[in-house]
Amino acid sequence: MIVCVFEDENYNNLLPLVYFRPTFDCRVGIRTFYERIQDNFKNEKKILMVREYLKDTVEKSHKNPTNDSDAIDSDTLFINGTVIMNNQLKRLIDEKLSINSVVLKNGRVVLSYLTKELAKEAYEELMKTLSWRDILKRHSELKIIDLQNLRVVEYPWEIIALNKDLLSRDFINLKLGGVVEGDIDAKATIYGEEQNLHIGEGASIEAYVTLDARSGPIFIGRDVEVQSFTRISGPAYIGSKSRLYSALIREGSNIGKNCRVGGEVSESIFHGYVNKYHGGYVGHSYLCEWVNVGAGTETSDLKNTYGTVKVEVAGRKVDTGLLKVGCFIGDHAKLSIGTKIYSGVTVGVASQVHGFITENVPSFTLWARSLGVKPAELKIESAIKTQKRVFSRRDIEQTELDAKLLRDIFQLTQKERTEAGVTKGEFKL
Repeated sequence: MIVCVFEDENYNNLLPLVYFRPTFDCRVGIRTFYERIQDNFKNEKKILMVREYLKDTVEKSHKNPTNDSDAIDSDTLFINGTVIMNNQLKRLIDEKLSINSVVLKNGRVVLSYLTKELAKEAYEELMKTLSWRDILKRHSELKIIDLQNLRVVEYPWEIIALNKDLLSRDFINLKLGGVVEGDIDAKATIYGEEQNLHIGEGASIEAYVTLDARSGPIFIGRDVEVQSFTRISGPAYIGSKSRLYSALIREGSNIGKNCRVGGEVSESIFHGYVNKYHGGYVGHSYLCEWVNVGAGTETSDLKNTYGTVKVEVAGRKVDTGLLKVGCFIGDHAKLSIGTKIYSGVTVGVASQVHGFITENVPSFTLWARSLGVKPAELKIESAIKTQKRVFSRRDIEQTELDAKLLRDIFQLTQKERTEAGVTKGEFKL
């Protein structure tokens, strides 16, 4: 059996988080969506289906056949890349999913197990349309199973809502507890049981750091540096080579690899390579890779009315049903010093924002509307030069593929800027 992890047309709801990555490479808990699937199907051949412009990047990072229908040479299990794979779902697949059956949730295909011939047809259709609609219409013989108890992500705030619980569950399921390989200064304070602690090799916990694992586990990866007066409350995850500078890391925080973090972070995900060195609050938010957060920048995650937060998604307002929702920041965005971002706002890829951000910001945009300046388009060559400089600060060499991906996304996001009234003129504060 082959396992095919696929994207569908709902990827639009997760923008701008998924411009640079397929939906299944988003982080939630200690793992990405794809890593959860990989953990449950370690011995099966994997193939991937993603938006075409991501093909080369995904094939390079995953080393699996991508957007290649010739790779289907046997019966195939299709798995939606935004499903939360767990033991319960694996048992359902192993025990109840018969050949030529499709599992739906709210009309959306979550799983499908098809013969080689049907699988190839479905795969080729997905490559063209990202939709199962025509496949289901043409093949009325498929067995349809409707399940409402599956955990499938549709919107960005759902990733944040799931993150805290999955941090704890992953820590237990991956048997990470009771490992202390790094150095902990004798003057550091630890609350809770050692079984709720993982300190990776090469990590350094300085004096006057507080690790509070009473309400959930704390994972600190390899070569992490935690400087004095930092407090980390579990459940929390700190990825390899990250550095914390007198930071307040509240429960439910998920810091990816190679981040620089100061100030206060609560129930947020930093995908990786995020620079938030200075003071300021980030709560209930998702920050993609290479985001820079200026000193004193704050994100709101609660309305003054204590009402549920509404978020604009693909041109429509969606009520999240949640009291606390922060912001969603695309890769390479730059948040200037003292920026204030309102609840439920998104900032697009490579944009640079200043002042009060009360509405969604398109990708590749210089934005300071609250300061009386009209938004202007960021030139693509400027974005590429900035990426090269930022990469070099982490000893990473920019490749032609990196620059091409920026160019492709710049073209894909042109409509965003046009609809938001972004000009191509000079931007001056």
